[in-house]
Amino acid sequence: MFQRLIVLEMANNHCGELAHGLKIVEALEKVTRGRPFRFAIKFQYRDLDTIIHPDYRDRMDIKYIKRFTETRLSESEFRQLKQAVSDCGFLTMCTPFDEISAGRVEEHGYDILKIASCSCTDWPLLERVAQIDLPVSISTAGAKLADIDNLVSFFEHRSKTFCLMHCVGSYPTPESELELNQIDFFRQRYPGLPIGFSTHENPADTAPVMLAVAKGATILERHVGLPDQSHQLNAYSSTPEQIAAWLDAAERAYSICGVQNRRRDISSKEASDLRGLQRGVFLKSDVRAGQSISHDSLFYAIPNQEDQLLANDMSKYLRLKAKTDLPAKAPLLTSAVTASNDRSQVLQIVQSLCELIRQSGLRLGDKLDLELSHHFGLERFDEFGCSIITCVNREYCKKIIILLPGQKNPSHAHRQKEETFHVLYGDLQLTLDGVSSDYQAGDLIVVEREIQHSFASRTGAILEEISTRHYNHDSFYLDPNIGPASERKTKLTFYADWMDGNIR
Repeated sequence: MFQRLIVLEMANNHCGELAHGLKIVEALEKVTRGRPFRFAIKFQYRDLDTIIHPDYRDRMDIKYIKRFTETRLSESEFRQLKQAVSDCGFLTMCTPFDEISAGRVEEHGYDILKIASCSCTDWPLLERVAQIDLPVSISTAGAKLADIDNLVSFFEHRSKTFCLMHCVGSYPTPESELELNQIDFFRQRYPGLPIGFSTHENPADTAPVMLAVAKGATILERHVGLPDQSHQLNAYSSTPEQIAAWLDAAERAYSICGVQNRRRDISSKEASDLRGLQRGVFLKSDVRAGQSISHDSLFYAIPNQEDQLLANDMSKYLRLKAKTDLPAKAPLLTSAVTASNDRSQVLQIVQSLCELIRQSGLRLGDKLDLELSHHFGLERFDEFGCSIITCVNREYCKKIIILLPGQKNPSHAHRQKEETFHVLYGDLQLTLDGVSSDYQAGDLIVVEREIQHSFASRTGAILEEISTRHYNHDSFYLDPNIGPASERKTKLTFYADWMDGNIR
């Protein structure tokens, strides 16, 4: 309803003359024709017989009583104006300032109902408006934040379709008082609610409407009129020519801002231009067919070739294997390698780890080093491997070792490190120098240097490893098929909010 909606507010600029009001509608039809917006022309309804105190009805010395009395139109004349608006293809919109007028808006069949800023805390009127089955636009000039919160809650609880309009009730509004950051504030405070801009600045100034569009305003509203020898405009109402320039600026802003709520499209020219600047992947040394290609054996340089892997394609999750013999300095073409990306599998593993940690009740800190140790590849991680979180590694070391159900860690020994396993959760089968034993939560097991040990869990386990300082390359495996640490470890950062499901 409110997307790219332009509201042209006639207010009292018809000057109480049906013929002049019709001329305004005709002029607005011409300047809006063919533009990429939906337009609504808005009127104002006041039941002057009840809204003015009986003792003040003849007081022409009071500004607003004089203006409203002198520009009064009959109900029949308003109906004719509304019909002219509909005949031009515009939506019809009206602001009632009292309950009787709200009933007339409903009776006359308007498309949208507007709550003026002066009425946004007029609860007798708001209660009547809430009974009318029309979308509602609400201006907020002068309203306190608590009042706006109450308004939003009131209309949301009644399942109304409505929008909020940032508005400053200063006529005209100086540039220094426009406060367009309120659009951002409303969008952040009331997510999902359409936010607009009802403006009263100098009609010749088109910068504010462009800024409002850039800030995400979806509804734009401005006062309009048609000056001639008999009718003058106030300082905040736009002529048709000024409306044309204002709409040009809004169109330009939408064009500059581009698409919303999704990533923009990338043109083929842009992609081609960028590719020319990107580094290609090259081999440092000869590679045999069937050989795994480590990232350490690659270098990156320009120019790249068509079908060549780029530095932009590389990640720690990418595994490469040569299909044919490849010479040193050769470009690594996608057709010359088989490639697999382990990221989705790694994320599934992390989800399983977090679930086991949640079951255990263990609390961990934020931004800790996490290693997935996959001795025979990630594809067999559910059989062989473990996950290691490093809490501290100084002269002393503390790690958390996690075994998923059915996982085994192959036999190995350490030459520099002595360690003690403290079972925190689950069941552990530990083999020390060929002797296997079962352990449960609370058990402590010392593993001395040079002692071959392996461990496994049937239902999943979490261990605390307390040790002397850990050194890289200090794990020596019996199985010669287990590769170096660079090939059997995937390194990540453990974030505490993973436990809340925010895995990234």
